[in-house]
Amino acid sequence: MHEHNEKVNALVDPVKLPKMAQVRQIFEASELEDAAAVLHAELNREAIRQTVKPGMSICVTAGSRGICHIDLLIRETVAFLKALGAKPFIIPAMGSHGGAVAEGQKAILEGFGITEETMGCPIRASMEVVQFSQLEDGTPCYIDRYAHEADGIVVINRVKPHTGFRGRYESGLFKMMCIGLGKQKGAETVHNRGRRRMGESIELIGNQFLEKEKILFGVAILENAFDRTYALAALLPDEIREKEPDMLIQARSLMPRIIPENLDVLVIDYIGKNISGTGMDTNITKSFSLESGISREGRAKKIAVLDITEQSHGAAVGLGAADTTTHRMFEKMDFNTTYPNLLTTGGTDSAKIPMVFDDQCRAIKAAVKTAIGSDKEHLRIIRIQDTLHLETIWVSEAILDELRGNPHFEILSEPQEMSFDEDGNLF
Repeated sequence: MHEHNEKVNALVDPVKLPKMAQVRQIFEASELEDAAAVLHAELNREAIRQTVKPGMSICVTAGSRGICHIDLLIRETVAFLKALGAKPFIIPAMGSHGGAVAEGQKAILEGFGITEETMGCPIRASMEVVQFSQLEDGTPCYIDRYAHEADGIVVINRVKPHTGFRGRYESGLFKMMCIGLGKQKGAETVHNRGRRRMGESIELIGNQFLEKEKILFGVAILENAFDRTYALAALLPDEIREKEPDMLIQARSLMPRIIPENLDVLVIDYIGKNISGTGMDTNITKSFSLESGISREGRAKKIAVLDITEQSHGAAVGLGAADTTTHRMFEKMDFNTTYPNLLTTGGTDSAKIPMVFDDQCRAIKAAVKTAIGSDKEHLRIIRIQDTLHLETIWVSEAILDELRGNPHFEILSEPQEMSFDEDGNLF
């Protein structure tokens, strides 16, 4: 026990926690059986093949999100380009992630199995950009120098709702161009136009990329509620402009969600950059930044975050959305990997430090204690692994009673006490 916490612990320890039961939420589960085969068919469209000429140097983007089969999809795209006689190379396209340094960005790709050896082509990591255009209001448009000097560019990304803004284009190929290819400088420029203008900025700058840069085609990926590949399409520049908004609408309908609502406490085992740009997907938690202007209706009264994923390398973006956390989480937070991202985006509330407690048990109890207006005899608590994995969740007894007989749920266990170890931790 941390000595200075004795008084604090004396206030938290008496709090009673309800029994929890494990349940399965039933979501749309169809997925592509063979993502590589579908990708081949898409790439082999004559209109796509014609964009590639022998001898061309072609830049392929690789982002910082944990996308299903991303290593396979990039490798197959590289192999397709090589088969047509082109000379592909990969760049880390991830704005300010990885501490906004080339080595950090390369390390993120390695974590996804994307290396020169596995991909069969060079990886050129640099933070150097060139300005290739500007908007009518004088906003500069930046692009990675290697991408700019290449004979062509292929952008690859998943299309999904963004965690901090709304627009016709959110996370997807447009954003991969503006922020991914724009590197730290481009990301900063977009964010400097204002959080509430993000949707507009992405659309305007994305169109500059499609008009002025050598974008050959994009590969857009959709995932189902289980983060498996649901669909993918190779799109020419005009098709990107036309089809991405429809894919975004489809992605929104496929997203997993926490079906029981009006929660007193949401317990999240892990946050992390590999899970979401905001550590936890705010489309799931409804903990949108106040700066975004998006409604937070449906947010749990309190959120407890217990730990951070290893793949995050200490980038604790999103911790600011929590109300309580643990010493373990706090000690893993690396300011050098967390702050560059926020100094770029201006979203300082994302890295505010919640109340820190000795262990996971106390972090959860503190969240319960401070959930003002909750019925302490019938607490509505849900525990999730992270916002990507929502099939199997833990629900408190009060919620379980509501779910019996609901066709969208399968009850996997009867209610049981939370199993903390001698140090007060669940894991």
